Amino acid sequence: MSTAGPLKSVDYEVFGRVQGVCFRMYTEDEAKKIGVVGWVKNTSKGTVTGQVQGPEEKVNSMKSWLSKIGSPSSRIDRTNFSNEKTISKLEYSKFSIRY
Repeated sequence: MSTAGPLKSVDYEVFGRVQGVCFRMYTEDEAKKIGVVGWVKNTSKGTVTGQVQGPEEKVNSMKSWLSKIGSPSSRIDRTNFSNEKTISKLEYSKFSIRY
């Protein structure tokens, strides 16, 4: 995978009505479309959490999607991003749903 610019990694947690609305499936599809790797999973407290890695501009696109769009029947109240850092190589080969 050729990358223009630095690789970024960021953790995220999405709050709102984000479980039981196919949020993870749509997140996986969007990540594959954009071209980022990482993972997504439901938490026991009703949020969705995960990590995104890839070229900076692609990670930013995914951050925007996770903040504003989500799955069609979801309602995003807010998305927290943490642990944002530059990485030397990707730690995942694809984007996956964790259970």
